[in-house]
Amino acid sequence: MCLSKLDKYSTWAPLFLRLALGAVFIAHGADKLFGGIPGTAQFFAGLSIPLPGIAAWVVALVEFFGGIALVIGLFTRYAGLLLAVNMLVALFTAHLKDGVFTNYELPMVLLAGAIALTLRGSGKLAIDNYLKIG
Repeated sequence: MCLSKLDKYSTWAPLFLRLALGAVFIAHGADKLFGGIPGTAQFFAGLSIPLPGIAAWVVALVEFFGGIALVIGLFTRYAGLLLAVNMLVALFTAHLKDGVFTNYELPMVLLAGAIALTLRGSGKLAIDNYLKIG
């Protein structure tokens, strides 16, 4: 079977990436947003992140609402960029020192997916398409 015949469906690929990444970011953001801000702020303080209380709120909001934006395909590239920055900071402040098999791979994959959506856009079944948002 020649897999190049699937090329005509390639515009659907971002949809699956949006749904998967969005679900993960919503879950992590909700965990922080609905009861986990104090613990997140304390964790950030331990990492010497400036203004850990504010940073915890920013991260929670970006993850939760950015994840929702990905799922519905609204401002996909902007949400992808914010989430990519979020994951880049997470990698360098919290995960890089742990190594690949100790909680490094999830933020790395989330970063790659967020970058891919920032570069490619939302694909099929996205509000972006109806609003003509690039």
